[in-house]
Amino acid sequence: MADEAIVLAGGLGTRLRAVVAQVPKPLAPVASRPFLGWLLDRLAGAGIRRCILATGYRSDMIEQAVGARWRGMDIAYSVESAPLGTGGAIRLAASHLQGDAAHVLNGDTWLEYVPAALEAAARKSGTPMAIALAQVDDVGRYGAVEMRDGLAVAFREKGETGAGWINAGCYFLTAEVLMGMPQGAFSFEQDVLQPRATTGDVAAFIETAGFIDIGVPEDYRRAQGLFAARE
Repeated sequence: MADEAIVLAGGLGTRLRAVVAQVPKPLAPVASRPFLGWLLDRLAGAGIRRCILATGYRSDMIEQAVGARWRGMDIAYSVESAPLGTGGAIRLAASHLQGDAAHVLNGDTWLEYVPAALEAAARKSGTPMAIALAQVDDVGRYGAVEMRDGLAVAFREKGETGAGWINAGCYFLTAEVLMGMPQGAFSFEQDVLQPRATTGDVAAFIETAGFIDIGVPEDYRRAQGLFAARE
């Protein structure tokens, strides 16, 4: 099973700037700790041996806060010299992998799931990638995901209302996907995920809970109380 993860931690955090202006978004304090610390704790506890932090904006602050080891997990850094988008950041970070597959997740979202089970969903479906989905009361902010026969087959635009499943920003990617992506700046969601979904290449995984997007000020405030209870 894959034991390496790529965490996308290079965003500018513009939506959160009014609340947290002095640090990059993954270091935003949640219950007196950097949010990234909570995320790394969960990865280490799930058996991830090595984590690559894909950084850009104020990367030095992240490296200083995290260092080279975290709860027994090796930490490496993939630093963008210019914004590469989610796809470019993943492709650059993939060049630092020791193995040929990886778990990929956003550095500003929280989702409770078992990485090994996400990988198993891809293996069982015979797909080169799997996506973890989150069930929410209102998909309007995110856009909904359509599923069929255990696969994510389409991604609908934002603006709809009502409960449904959304992309939680957590993936398992094999070498076919990681090394098949182009170099340079591009969107993983638009240029890789959506086309792959239309051809039946994306397994859908729904054994998840606790989704929080701290990039949204409302969710950031909500996270404070939820994570304080974990201390």
